[in-house]
Amino acid sequence: MHLQQLFKMQKSLDTYIQSEKNITNDVFLEKGLALLVELAELANETRCFKFWSEKGPSEKHVILEEYVDSIHFLLSLGIEKNLNDLENWPVHQQHKDESLTMLFIHTQDSINQFLQISTIDNYENVWSWYGAVASKLGFSHEEIIQAYFDKNEKNYERQRSGY
Repeated sequence: MHLQQLFKMQKSLDTYIQSEKNITNDVFLEKGLALLVELAELANETRCFKFWSEKGPSEKHVILEEYVDSIHFLLSLGIEKNLNDLENWPVHQQHKDESLTMLFIHTQDSINQFLQISTIDNYENVWSWYGAVASKLGFSHEEIIQAYFDKNEKNYERQRSGY
């Protein structure tokens, strides 16, 4: 999946929010924590770890919207560290056999590593693990892009209405 269009859209949204909210300080760690929270919300909607419950996962469209919520912050973190020249979504085949629960744990670990050491290798590692989550959930790149477009517009609407 080509990421450049998403980076451009996210940079525009970030600029808009920072201007509207008069944000002048570094918010890298806040965005990092937001990404971890969004990842946890996604895991909660999949219910993959809830061995004690018989209730199934949320509907696919709910899970997809939660999935793209994380992409907003993942893109934004890359922009903050000038790593937004990433062209394609890094995918590593070794992740495909992991359980969804393990994919979430690895993704969280990779995010924490990137927050501490913000290199391109660590950033690509986050994308790789997060892509493995998408694959395990059965999301196509087209679905993810369209959901990102939809959520991006929703985020602008929220900002305009005093969210």
